[in-house]
Amino acid sequence: MTTMIDMQTVSSRHSLDPRTRRVLGRVLLVLLIALPCVAFATPPSWAPAHGWRAKNDPHFAGYSGRSWESDYGVVDGRCDRARIGAVLGGVTGGVIAAEAGKGDRPAVAIVLGTVIGAAIGAEIGRRMDKADRSCVGHALELAGPEQTIKWINHNTGVAYHLTPRREEGPASGCRKFRLIATGSFGLSEGRAVACPAPDGTWSLASDTRLGQR
Repeated sequence: MTTMIDMQTVSSRHSLDPRTRRVLGRVLLVLLIALPCVAFATPPSWAPAHGWRAKNDPHFAGYSGRSWESDYGVVDGRCDRARIGAVLGGVTGGVIAAEAGKGDRPAVAIVLGTVIGAAIGAEIGRRMDKADRSCVGHALELAGPEQTIKWINHNTGVAYHLTPRREEGPASGCRKFRLIATGSFGLSEGRAVACPAPDGTWSLASDTRLGQR
C-alpha cells in the first residue's frame, strides 16, 4: 500500500509546479522520518520497567513480597508525606492499620507504634503521625539495604532518616533498621527489627534487643 501511495505521489508531482513539488517533497521526508519514531514510542510488554513504563505502568515489589502501586518517592531516597497523607486522610487512631491494609492491594505500608518506641523511644514516637509511620513502613518495604530514606514532618519540625541494614533480622522477612530523628529535643538514634504482616503493617520482632541514644 505504501508503494502504491509513493508511486501515485511521484506520478502526480510531474504535473505540479516546482514550488509545490518542493513542499510535497519536504512533507514526504518528514513523514518518512517521523513514522519510525512513532512505532518505537511505546515499548513492547517485555521492555524493562523504566522510562515510559515506570511512569505509566508502575508496580513496586516490596520487601515483604507485596506489590505496591506507588513508591511515594522511597526509591529516590525520600518519602512524600503529602501524598501519603492524602491517601490516609481521615483515618485516625486504631483503624489506621486496618485502613492501610484494606483490600488485596493496600495503598501504603505502615509501621506500628511499638516499632518506633523500640527504635527512638516512646516519647519521640508519640510525635510521629500516621504519615510518618507510613513513611517508615514503606521505606522498610522498598528501600534497599543501606539506602537512607529522608523526610520532614513540618507540623512537628522533626526530620527523620531511616536506613535498613544489609543483614536480615532474626526471622524470615524481618528487617533490621536504623532510625534517626532530629528536632527541638536534639538528636535521637536507635535500631529495631520489624517484620511484615499480610495486612500491610510492620510490627516489632518479638526478640528485639536494641539500644538507643
